[in-house]
Amino acid sequence: MKKVLVSMLGLGLAMGASAQEKADSAAFQFTDVKVVKTTSVKDQNKSGTCWCFAGTSFFEDEILRKTGVELDLSEMFTVRYCYEEKADRYLRMYGATNFSPGGSILDVPMIWEKMGIVPEEVYNGLNYGEEKHNHGELHEVLQAYMKGVEANRNRRISTAWRKGLNGILDAYLGQVPETFTYQGKEYTPQSFAQSLGLNVEDYVAVTSFTHHPYYKPFVLEVADNWTWGLYDNVKLEELKAIVDNAIEEGYSVVWAADVSEKGFKYREGYAVMPKGKDVSALEGTELSRWVTLSDQDRERERYKIDGPCEEIEVTPEVRQEMFDRQETTDDHGMVIVGVAKDQKGNRYYKVKNSWDTNQVYGGFFYVSEPYFLAKTISILVNKEALPKDIAKKIGK
Repeated sequence: MKKVLVSMLGLGLAMGASAQEKADSAAFQFTDVKVVKTTSVKDQNKSGTCWCFAGTSFFEDEILRKTGVELDLSEMFTVRYCYEEKADRYLRMYGATNFSPGGSILDVPMIWEKMGIVPEEVYNGLNYGEEKHNHGELHEVLQAYMKGVEANRNRRISTAWRKGLNGILDAYLGQVPETFTYQGKEYTPQSFAQSLGLNVEDYVAVTSFTHHPYYKPFVLEVADNWTWGLYDNVKLEELKAIVDNAIEEGYSVVWAADVSEKGFKYREGYAVMPKGKDVSALEGTELSRWVTLSDQDRERERYKIDGPCEEIEVTPEVRQEMFDRQETTDDHGMVIVGVAKDQKGNRYYKVKNSWDTNQVYGGFFYVSEPYFLAKTISILVNKEALPKDIAKKIGK
């Protein structure tokens, strides 16, 4: 057994060294300036539940910040109860609302308050013969079932549909325990949540768009905001100031953003908004080469990134246009855990993802300030981390 452990340790060190060598030889060289305490990187795999992994990781960070205790909390506990809530709303809206695995940054605190939480070891949601989360079949079954109920062939909804829904959820994710024992104590999900010392009223969702008045809450118009949750609207520079202040004070931040841009290079460990090649400035052999390229090759060449590059200037108007034209979409939830700089002094946010650790920075990557300003949908943060002047403007 000791030989196996030693061999595994040696392999782990070798893999870590290999990853570091790969990072050090990359076009970007990042230096962490400030990183808050955060729990381990998790793997959502093929579940479409990034919102829950981000929100749960954030709450784990809050517990770690307040108590020094690192916990691994169950994402699938929250996912399961959100499906029940989504199904209820889907029927009340006659099927004219979103019923999908997706969710918003407000969903984790909502379920935490209503239903509680449990440790990962108590409920991992893997009850269907898989080692990693894979919700393709589960969602197809749930969607077909709810469409059948919503069709209302009997001209009124039966009293049995909830039992049927819970039967599906039990089959795939497992039954939620009414009570459980953790570290020698017995809990219910509600009493366990209460024991962790977090108050969901302490957290505020913030965004920045010009189609609503600043400093007033509004329902953010993205499909995954299925609860029609309210977001406080601040100016763009204030959105950035909130994140900067949070990191400086030791708080992580949930980050919902668009990750579909050509400058989003997760495997390579960075996300940037390159200005792109100015064709009018080309001349000589460079221009003659350009005119021979196919449209696909031109697009690839235009955004070829070899290291720190000139990025677009992001104004509130540019940001709004991207959102209005649906160039910025609500793709993914992550957690901002730090600030860093590249070899030329450009500033980045260090982000924890939920796509496992088999990546150049072990599941973390670096997001440039222009990318953050352009592609952020919203953030969730402890209101204690708000700069005082901004907190006053939004009434927190």
